[in-house]
Amino acid sequence: MDKIIIHGGKPLKGEVTLSGAKNAVLPIMAASLLVGGTTHISRVPDLRDTRTMIKLLELVGAKTHLKGNDLWIDSEHVDTPVAPYDLVKTMRASFYVLGPLLARFGETKVSLPGGCAWGPRPVDYHLRGLELLGAKVTLEKGYIHAKAKRLKGNHIRFDFPSVGATGNILMAAVTAHGTTVIENAACEPEIVQLCQFLNLMGGKITGIGTHKISVEGVKELSPSDVSVIPDRIEAGTFLIAGAALGEVTVLGGEPGHLKVLLEKLEQTGAKIKISGKKISVRKSDVILPVDVTTAVFPGYPTDLQAQWIALMTIAKGDSVVTDTVYHDRFSHVPELNRLGAEIQVSDNVACIKGRKHLVGAPVMSTDIRASASLIVGGLMAQGKTEISRVYHIDRGYEKIEEKFNSLGADITRLN
Repeated sequence: MDKIIIHGGKPLKGEVTLSGAKNAVLPIMAASLLVGGTTHISRVPDLRDTRTMIKLLELVGAKTHLKGNDLWIDSEHVDTPVAPYDLVKTMRASFYVLGPLLARFGETKVSLPGGCAWGPRPVDYHLRGLELLGAKVTLEKGYIHAKAKRLKGNHIRFDFPSVGATGNILMAAVTAHGTTVIENAACEPEIVQLCQFLNLMGGKITGIGTHKISVEGVKELSPSDVSVIPDRIEAGTFLIAGAALGEVTVLGGEPGHLKVLLEKLEQTGAKIKISGKKISVRKSDVILPVDVTTAVFPGYPTDLQAQWIALMTIAKGDSVVTDTVYHDRFSHVPELNRLGAEIQVSDNVACIKGRKHLVGAPVMSTDIRASASLIVGGLMAQGKTEISRVYHIDRGYEKIEEKFNSLGADITRLN
Protein backbone atom coordinates (compact mmCIF):
# COMPACT_ATOMS: atom_id res chain seq x y z
CA MET A 1 0.00 0.00 0.00
CA ASP A 2 1.32 3.44 -0.94
CA LYS A 3 2.88 5.71 1.68
CA ILE A 4 3.92 9.34 1.54
CA ILE A 5 7.17 10.37 3.22
CA ILE A 6 7.61 14.03 4.12
CA HIS A 7 10.79 15.67 5.37
CA GLY A 8 9.23 18.76 6.88
CA GLY A 9 10.20 22.24 7.94
CA LYS A 10 11.10 23.46 4.47
CA PRO A 11 9.75 26.83 3.26
CA LEU A 12 7.31 26.85 0.36
CA LYS A 13 7.53 29.35 -2.47
CA GLY A 14 6.09 29.40 -5.98
CA GLU A 15 2.99 28.90 -8.10
CA VAL A 16 0.53 26.02 -8.45
CA THR A 17 -1.98 25.57 -11.25
CA LEU A 18 -5.31 24.36 -9.92
CA SER A 19 -7.07 21.27 -11.22
CA GLY A 20 -10.76 21.06 -12.05
CA ALA A 21 -13.08 20.59 -9.09
CA LYS A 22 -13.80 17.00 -8.11
CA ASN A 23 -17.13 17.96 -6.57
CA ALA A 24 -18.19 19.70 -9.78
CA VAL A 25 -17.10 17.13 -12.35
CA LEU A 26 -18.76 14.10 -10.73
CA PRO A 27 -22.38 15.36 -10.99
CA ILE A 28 -21.66 16.67 -14.50
CA MET A 29 -20.47 13.19 -15.48
CA ALA A 30 -23.67 11.73 -14.06
CA ALA A 31 -25.79 14.34 -15.89
CA SER A 32 -24.37 13.11 -19.21
CA LEU A 33 -26.62 10.05 -18.74
CA LEU A 34 -29.74 12.17 -19.18
CA VAL A 35 -29.49 12.08 -22.96
CA GLY A 36 -28.00 10.05 -25.80
CA GLY A 37 -25.00 11.46 -27.62
CA THR A 38 -21.53 12.64 -26.69
CA THR A 39 -20.63 15.04 -23.90
CA HIS A 40 -17.15 16.59 -23.85
CA ILE A 41 -15.85 17.65 -20.43
CA SER A 42 -12.54 19.51 -20.23
CA ARG A 43 -10.38 20.19 -17.17
CA VAL A 44 -11.27 16.79 -15.68
CA PRO A 45 -8.98 16.02 -12.73
CA ASP A 46 -7.27 12.63 -12.93
CA LEU A 47 -8.42 11.21 -9.60
CA ARG A 48 -9.42 7.87 -8.17
CA ASP A 49 -13.00 9.21 -7.86
CA THR A 50 -13.26 10.38 -11.48
CA ARG A 51 -11.96 7.00 -12.65
CA THR A 52 -14.50 5.25 -10.41
CA MET A 53 -17.28 7.31 -11.99
CA ILE A 54 -15.95 6.44 -15.47
CA LYS A 55 -16.19 2.74 -14.56
CA LEU A 56 -19.76 3.26 -13.38
CA LEU A 57 -20.73 5.08 -16.58
CA GLU A 58 -19.27 2.23 -18.61
CA LEU A 59 -21.15 -0.35 -16.54
CA VAL A 60 -24.50 1.24 -17.39
CA GLY A 61 -23.56 1.21 -21.09
CA ALA A 62 -21.78 4.49 -21.82
CA LYS A 63 -18.60 4.65 -23.86
CA THR A 64 -15.85 6.88 -22.50
CA HIS A 65 -12.52 8.22 -23.69
CA LEU A 66 -10.14 10.03 -21.34
CA LYS A 67 -7.16 11.83 -22.83
CA GLY A 68 -5.18 13.96 -20.43
CA ASN A 69 -7.76 16.11 -18.69
CA ASP A 70 -10.37 15.80 -21.45
CA LEU A 71 -13.19 13.29 -21.17
CA TRP A 72 -15.71 12.25 -23.81
CA ILE A 73 -18.84 10.37 -22.68
CA ASP A 74 -21.07 8.75 -25.30
CA SER A 75 -24.37 7.87 -23.61
CA GLU A 76 -26.23 6.92 -26.80
CA HIS A 77 -26.40 3.22 -25.97
CA VAL A 78 -26.82 3.31 -22.19
CA ASP A 79 -29.16 0.40 -21.46
CA THR A 80 -28.41 -0.91 -17.96
CA PRO A 81 -29.72 1.56 -15.36
CA VAL A 82 -28.19 -0.28 -12.39
CA ALA A 83 -25.39 1.06 -10.17
CA PRO A 84 -23.80 -1.90 -8.32
CA TYR A 85 -22.63 -2.04 -4.73
CA ASP A 86 -18.99 -2.77 -5.63
CA LEU A 87 -18.57 0.71 -7.10
CA VAL A 88 -21.09 2.79 -5.17
CA LYS A 89 -19.65 1.61 -1.83
CA THR A 90 -16.28 3.19 -2.71
CA MET A 91 -17.60 6.66 -3.54
CA ARG A 92 -20.75 8.36 -2.32
CA ALA A 93 -20.90 10.66 -5.32
CA SER A 94 -21.77 7.69 -7.54
CA PHE A 95 -25.24 8.02 -5.99
CA TYR A 96 -25.63 11.00 -8.36
CA VAL A 97 -26.64 8.58 -11.14
CA LEU A 98 -29.96 7.92 -9.36
CA GLY A 99 -31.68 11.08 -10.61
CA PRO A 100 -30.58 11.03 -14.26
CA LEU A 101 -31.13 7.27 -14.74
CA LEU A 102 -34.63 7.50 -13.27
CA ALA A 103 -35.43 10.54 -15.42
CA ARG A 104 -34.24 8.87 -18.62
CA PHE A 105 -35.43 5.29 -18.15
CA GLY A 106 -38.32 5.54 -15.70
CA GLU A 107 -36.68 2.93 -13.48
CA THR A 108 -33.30 2.40 -11.84
CA LYS A 109 -31.58 0.41 -9.09
CA VAL A 110 -28.74 2.10 -7.24
CA SER A 111 -26.86 0.67 -4.29
CA LEU A 112 -26.84 2.53 -1.03
CA PRO A 113 -23.62 4.59 -1.01
CA GLY A 114 -20.31 4.31 0.80
CA GLY A 115 -17.28 6.60 0.63
CA CYS A 116 -15.30 8.25 3.42
CA ALA A 117 -15.27 6.62 6.83
CA TRP A 118 -17.13 9.39 8.58
CA GLY A 119 -20.80 10.20 8.61
CA PRO A 120 -23.67 9.89 8.79
CA ARG A 121 -24.71 11.48 5.52
CA PRO A 122 -28.16 9.95 4.99
CA VAL A 123 -29.79 9.69 1.57
CA ASP A 124 -33.26 10.49 2.94
CA TYR A 125 -33.36 13.93 1.29
CA HIS A 126 -32.65 12.37 -2.12
CA LEU A 127 -35.37 9.75 -1.71
CA ARG A 128 -38.05 12.05 -0.28
CA GLY A 129 -37.40 14.52 -3.08
CA LEU A 130 -37.81 11.82 -5.75
CA GLU A 131 -41.01 10.63 -4.09
CA LEU A 132 -42.37 14.18 -4.24
CA LEU A 133 -41.61 14.11 -7.97
CA GLY A 134 -43.84 11.05 -8.27
CA ALA A 135 -41.35 8.19 -7.99
CA LYS A 136 -42.12 4.99 -6.14
CA VAL A 137 -39.02 4.30 -4.04
CA THR A 138 -38.32 1.03 -2.25
CA LEU A 139 -35.29 -0.51 -0.56
CA GLU A 140 -34.47 -4.02 -1.74
CA LYS A 141 -31.42 -5.93 -0.48
CA GLY A 142 -29.29 -2.81 -0.06
CA TYR A 143 -30.44 -1.21 -3.32
CA ILE A 144 -32.67 1.78 -3.90
CA HIS A 145 -35.28 0.80 -6.51
CA ALA A 146 -37.00 3.85 -8.01
CA LYS A 147 -39.77 3.80 -10.63
CA ALA A 148 -41.85 6.46 -12.37
CA LYS A 149 -43.42 6.56 -15.84
CA ARG A 150 -42.64 10.27 -15.97
CA LEU A 151 -41.65 12.45 -13.08
CA LYS A 152 -43.87 15.43 -12.25
CA GLY A 153 -42.77 18.78 -10.91
CA ASN A 154 -43.46 19.62 -7.28
CA HIS A 155 -42.48 21.91 -4.40
CA ILE A 156 -39.58 20.44 -2.43
CA ARG A 157 -38.08 21.94 0.71
CA PHE A 158 -34.98 20.46 2.30
CA ASP A 159 -34.50 20.67 6.07
CA PHE A 160 -30.81 21.17 5.34
CA PRO A 161 -29.26 22.47 2.08
CA SER A 162 -27.73 19.16 1.00
CA VAL A 163 -25.40 19.44 -1.99
CA GLY A 164 -25.92 15.83 -3.07
CA ALA A 165 -29.68 15.90 -2.77
CA THR A 166 -29.92 19.25 -4.56
CA GLY A 167 -27.88 17.86 -7.45
CA ASN A 168 -29.88 14.64 -7.71
CA ILE A 169 -33.24 16.43 -7.66
CA LEU A 170 -32.06 18.97 -10.25
CA MET A 171 -31.11 16.17 -12.64
CA ALA A 172 -34.37 14.32 -12.03
CA ALA A 173 -36.52 17.44 -12.38
CA VAL A 174 -34.98 18.93 -15.52
CA THR A 175 -37.13 16.70 -17.78
CA ALA A 176 -40.08 16.26 -15.39
CA HIS A 177 -43.55 17.41 -16.42
CA GLY A 178 -44.25 20.85 -14.95
CA THR A 179 -42.24 23.04 -12.61
CA THR A 180 -40.19 22.00 -9.61
CA VAL A 181 -39.22 24.47 -6.90
CA ILE A 182 -36.39 23.50 -4.55
CA GLU A 183 -36.32 25.55 -1.36
CA ASN A 184 -33.36 25.60 1.01
CA ALA A 185 -31.33 24.30 -1.91
CA ALA A 186 -27.56 24.16 -1.78
CA CYS A 187 -25.89 27.06 -3.61
CA GLU A 188 -22.26 25.88 -3.68
CA PRO A 189 -20.27 26.76 -6.82
CA GLU A 190 -20.40 23.10 -7.85
CA ILE A 191 -24.23 23.20 -7.83
CA VAL A 192 -24.15 26.47 -9.77
CA GLN A 193 -22.06 24.79 -12.47
CA LEU A 194 -24.38 21.78 -12.60
CA CYS A 195 -27.35 24.13 -13.16
CA GLN A 196 -25.45 25.98 -15.87
CA PHE A 197 -24.52 22.69 -17.56
CA LEU A 198 -28.13 21.45 -17.48
CA ASN A 199 -29.20 24.74 -19.07
CA LEU A 200 -26.55 24.29 -21.78
CA MET A 201 -28.21 20.95 -22.48
CA GLY A 202 -31.56 22.71 -22.94
CA GLY A 203 -32.86 22.85 -19.39
CA LYS A 204 -34.78 25.77 -17.95
CA ILE A 205 -33.41 26.46 -14.48
CA THR A 206 -33.64 29.80 -12.70
CA GLY A 207 -32.60 31.03 -9.27
CA ILE A 208 -29.12 29.63 -9.85
CA GLY A 209 -26.79 30.42 -6.96
CA THR A 210 -29.64 31.02 -4.50
CA HIS A 211 -31.40 28.85 -1.94
CA LYS A 212 -34.56 28.78 -4.09
CA ILE A 213 -34.11 27.11 -7.46
CA SER A 214 -36.91 26.70 -10.02
CA VAL A 215 -36.80 24.02 -12.71
CA GLU A 216 -39.26 24.16 -15.59
CA GLY A 217 -39.26 20.67 -17.04
CA VAL A 218 -38.42 20.26 -20.73
CA LYS A 219 -39.31 17.38 -23.06
CA GLU A 220 -35.82 16.76 -24.31
CA LEU A 221 -32.19 17.66 -23.83
CA SER A 222 -29.14 17.52 -26.06
CA PRO A 223 -25.46 16.87 -25.22
CA SER A 224 -23.18 19.82 -24.53
CA ASP A 225 -19.55 20.64 -23.79
CA VAL A 226 -18.32 22.06 -20.50
CA SER A 227 -15.09 23.09 -18.77
CA VAL A 228 -14.94 22.25 -15.06
CA ILE A 229 -14.53 25.09 -12.55
CA PRO A 230 -11.31 25.23 -10.46
CA ASP A 231 -11.19 23.18 -7.29
CA ARG A 232 -11.71 25.64 -4.44
CA ILE A 233 -10.78 23.01 -1.84
CA GLU A 234 -7.47 22.28 -3.54
CA ALA A 235 -6.89 26.04 -3.74
CA GLY A 236 -7.65 26.42 -0.04
CA THR A 237 -5.34 23.57 0.91
CA PHE A 238 -2.36 25.14 -0.88
CA LEU A 239 -3.16 28.62 0.45
CA ILE A 240 -3.33 27.32 4.02
CA ALA A 241 0.02 25.58 3.53
CA GLY A 242 1.44 28.83 2.19
CA ALA A 243 0.18 30.73 5.23
CA ALA A 244 2.09 28.25 7.38
CA LEU A 245 5.30 27.93 5.42
CA GLY A 246 6.05 30.72 3.01
CA GLU A 247 4.57 32.31 -0.09
CA VAL A 248 2.25 30.42 -2.44
CA THR A 249 0.26 31.54 -5.48
CA VAL A 250 -2.58 29.48 -6.93
CA LEU A 251 -3.31 30.00 -10.63
CA GLY A 252 -6.72 29.71 -12.26
CA GLY A 253 -8.70 30.21 -9.07
CA GLU A 254 -12.00 31.93 -8.36
CA PRO A 255 -11.55 34.38 -5.45
CA GLY A 256 -15.32 34.60 -4.99
CA HIS A 257 -15.39 30.90 -4.12
CA LEU A 258 -12.87 31.46 -1.29
CA LYS A 259 -14.00 34.73 0.27
CA VAL A 260 -14.38 33.50 3.87
CA LEU A 261 -11.13 31.51 3.80
CA LEU A 262 -9.19 34.52 2.51
CA GLU A 263 -10.67 36.69 5.26
CA LYS A 264 -9.64 34.12 7.88
CA LEU A 265 -6.13 33.88 6.47
CA GLU A 266 -5.75 37.66 6.69
CA GLN A 267 -6.83 37.49 10.33
CA THR A 268 -3.89 35.16 11.03
CA GLY A 269 -1.60 37.96 9.81
CA ALA A 270 -0.99 36.46 6.36
CA LYS A 271 -0.82 38.83 3.40
CA ILE A 272 -3.28 38.13 0.59
CA LYS A 273 -2.94 39.44 -2.96
CA ILE A 274 -5.52 38.87 -5.70
CA SER A 275 -4.92 39.62 -9.37
CA GLY A 276 -7.66 38.24 -11.58
CA LYS A 277 -7.54 34.47 -11.16
CA LYS A 278 -4.20 34.57 -9.32
CA ILE A 279 -4.43 34.34 -5.52
CA SER A 280 -1.28 34.71 -3.43
CA VAL A 281 -0.66 34.26 0.28
CA ARG A 282 2.45 35.15 2.27
CA LYS A 283 2.89 33.99 5.85
CA SER A 284 3.42 36.40 8.69
CA ASP A 285 6.25 36.17 11.20
CA VAL A 286 3.66 35.35 13.88
CA ILE A 287 0.62 33.21 13.01
CA LEU A 288 -2.29 34.53 15.07
CA PRO A 289 -4.98 32.12 16.34
CA VAL A 290 -8.32 32.47 14.53
CA ASP A 291 -11.56 30.63 15.35
CA VAL A 292 -13.54 29.02 12.54
CA THR A 293 -17.10 27.69 12.33
CA THR A 294 -17.96 25.73 9.22
CA ALA A 295 -21.18 26.39 7.33
CA VAL A 296 -22.77 25.74 3.97
CA PHE A 297 -21.67 28.04 1.15
CA PRO A 298 -20.89 30.93 1.29
CA GLY A 299 -19.67 30.07 4.79
CA TYR A 300 -16.38 28.44 5.72
CA PRO A 301 -16.19 25.04 3.97
CA THR A 302 -16.25 21.88 6.05
CA ASP A 303 -13.84 20.44 3.46
CA LEU A 304 -11.19 22.91 4.70
CA GLN A 305 -11.81 22.33 8.39
CA ALA A 306 -9.06 19.73 8.84
CA GLN A 307 -6.47 21.83 7.02
CA TRP A 308 -7.34 24.87 9.16
CA ILE A 309 -6.86 22.85 12.34
CA ALA A 310 -3.41 21.87 11.07
CA LEU A 311 -2.50 25.54 10.60
CA MET A 312 -3.80 26.47 14.04
CA THR A 313 -1.52 23.91 15.71
CA ILE A 314 1.40 26.33 15.21
CA ALA A 315 -0.50 29.57 15.91
CA LYS A 316 0.59 31.77 18.80
CA GLY A 317 -2.31 31.08 21.15
CA ASP A 318 -5.50 29.06 21.42
CA SER A 319 -8.21 28.64 18.81
CA VAL A 320 -11.54 26.86 18.42
CA VAL A 321 -12.87 25.11 15.32
CA THR A 322 -16.53 24.13 15.21
CA ASP A 323 -18.01 21.97 12.45
CA THR A 324 -21.75 22.58 12.11
CA VAL A 325 -22.03 20.61 8.86
CA TYR A 326 -20.65 17.23 9.97
CA HIS A 327 -20.39 16.69 13.69
CA ASP A 328 -17.94 13.78 13.69
CA ARG A 329 -15.42 14.85 11.09
CA PHE A 330 -12.37 14.90 13.35
CA SER A 331 -10.54 11.64 12.59
CA HIS A 332 -7.45 13.71 11.71
CA VAL A 333 -7.14 15.09 15.26
CA PRO A 334 -5.51 12.02 16.92
CA GLU A 335 -3.07 11.83 14.02
CA LEU A 336 -2.14 15.53 14.26
CA ASN A 337 -1.65 14.99 17.99
CA ARG A 338 0.87 12.27 17.10
CA LEU A 339 2.84 15.07 15.42
CA GLY A 340 2.91 16.93 18.73
CA ALA A 341 -0.21 19.04 18.34
CA GLU A 342 -2.41 19.78 21.36
CA ILE A 343 -6.00 19.36 20.24
CA GLN A 344 -9.01 18.28 22.25
CA VAL A 345 -12.37 17.44 20.69
CA SER A 346 -15.76 17.50 22.37
CA ASP A 347 -18.79 16.74 20.20
CA ASN A 348 -18.32 18.95 17.12
CA VAL A 349 -15.80 21.38 18.64
CA ALA A 350 -12.02 21.18 18.48
CA CYS A 351 -9.92 23.27 20.88
CA ILE A 352 -6.35 23.83 19.70
CA LYS A 353 -3.41 25.05 21.77
CA GLY A 354 -0.79 26.48 19.45
CA ARG A 355 2.75 25.11 19.60
CA LYS A 356 6.05 26.51 18.30
CA HIS A 357 6.48 23.52 16.04
CA LEU A 358 5.35 19.98 15.30
CA VAL A 359 7.56 16.90 15.14
CA GLY A 360 7.43 14.23 12.44
CA ALA A 361 5.90 10.83 13.21
CA PRO A 362 4.06 7.94 11.50
CA VAL A 363 0.39 8.82 10.93
CA MET A 364 -2.55 7.27 9.11
CA SER A 365 -5.05 8.86 6.73
CA THR A 366 -8.78 8.21 7.15
CA ASP A 367 -10.46 10.34 4.47
CA ILE A 368 -9.66 12.81 1.69
CA ARG A 369 -9.48 16.02 3.71
CA ALA A 370 -7.88 14.35 6.73
CA SER A 371 -5.14 13.26 4.33
CA ALA A 372 -4.65 16.85 3.22
CA SER A 373 -4.38 18.05 6.83
CA LEU A 374 -1.74 15.42 7.57
CA ILE A 375 0.29 16.49 4.54
CA VAL A 376 0.09 20.12 5.72
CA GLY A 377 1.00 19.00 9.23
CA GLY A 378 3.90 16.91 7.93
CA LEU A 379 5.20 19.84 5.90
CA MET A 380 5.15 22.01 9.03
CA ALA A 381 6.73 19.35 11.28
CA GLN A 382 10.44 19.04 11.99
CA GLY A 383 11.85 15.74 10.78
CA LYS A 384 10.24 12.83 8.97
CA THR A 385 6.50 12.15 8.71
CA GLU A 386 5.21 8.94 7.17
CA ILE A 387 1.56 8.92 6.05
CA SER A 388 -0.06 5.56 5.35
CA ARG A 389 -3.34 4.77 3.54
CA VAL A 390 -2.73 7.64 1.12
CA TYR A 391 -5.16 6.20 -1.43
CA HIS A 392 -7.60 8.58 0.22
CA ILE A 393 -5.63 11.60 -1.01
CA ASP A 394 -5.74 10.26 -4.56
CA ARG A 395 -9.54 10.39 -4.45
CA GLY A 396 -9.54 14.17 -4.21
CA TYR A 397 -6.17 15.71 -5.13
CA GLU A 398 -4.42 15.44 -8.48
CA LYS A 399 -0.64 14.92 -8.19
CA ILE A 400 -0.53 16.62 -4.80
CA GLU A 401 3.05 15.58 -3.96
CA GLU A 402 4.31 16.82 -7.35
CA LYS A 403 2.63 20.17 -6.83
CA PHE A 404 4.03 20.61 -3.32
CA ASN A 405 7.50 19.55 -4.47
CA SER A 406 7.36 22.25 -7.14
CA LEU A 407 7.01 24.72 -4.25
CA GLY A 408 10.10 23.40 -2.46
CA ALA A 409 8.63 20.62 -0.33
CA ASP A 410 10.37 17.27 0.14
CA ILE A 411 7.70 14.62 -0.45
CA THR A 412 8.17 11.13 -1.86
CA ARG A 413 5.71 8.33 -2.47
CA LEU A 414 6.59 4.72 -1.69
CA ASN A 415 4.66 1.97 -3.48
